[in-house]
Amino acid sequence: MSFLSRQFKEWRYTILLFIVLISIRLFVAEPFLVYGSSMDPTFTSGDYLVVDEISYKLENPKRGEVIVFIPPYDNTRHFIKRIIGLPGETVIVDGSVIKIINDQNPKGFILDEPYVKFQSNRKSTVKLSENEYYVAGDNRNVSYDSRSWGALPSENITGRALLRLYPFQSIGILPGNEHITAE
Repeated sequence: MSFLSRQFKEWRYTILLFIVLISIRLFVAEPFLVYGSSMDPTFTSGDYLVVDEISYKLENPKRGEVIVFIPPYDNTRHFIKRIIGLPGETVIVDGSVIKIINDQNPKGFILDEPYVKFQSNRKSTVKLSENEYYVAGDNRNVSYDSRSWGALPSENITGRALLRLYPFQSIGILPGNEHITAE
């Protein structure tokens, strides 16, 4: 094999690897740096995450999952919050109590949220359409979320928090989703 043939073969693998890595970055996963305290203590400012952008193309988001999204009032930013209400539900927030009314629970049920450490006294009621979600930060005292600006359209969801890579002592898969239970 000639020198040029070997060089071409080596470059071909390098280019192929580059294309694969760029494709993963553009269509499958996106890095995300947490900024602010709205998700304290689950996530703190400076946490480095990888966001899974493909799962929600195959399945719908679930209650309790941590997602990254573009807020409906500002398409230049990304937020990280937790899904509280699902499409078609009514979400009633009364301070630290969240009641969900849906087809399976017409009288409603109180949402168990062991991940919330900092409550607020805000109140709101939102009826979600078939393509809307209700999201809230775990630090309810400071979170700017659906309690303030309403429902989140499904098309604004970028993806779910797949990996926490930093801080190193908190590395994990599906961070923040430890308390999700099947409904």
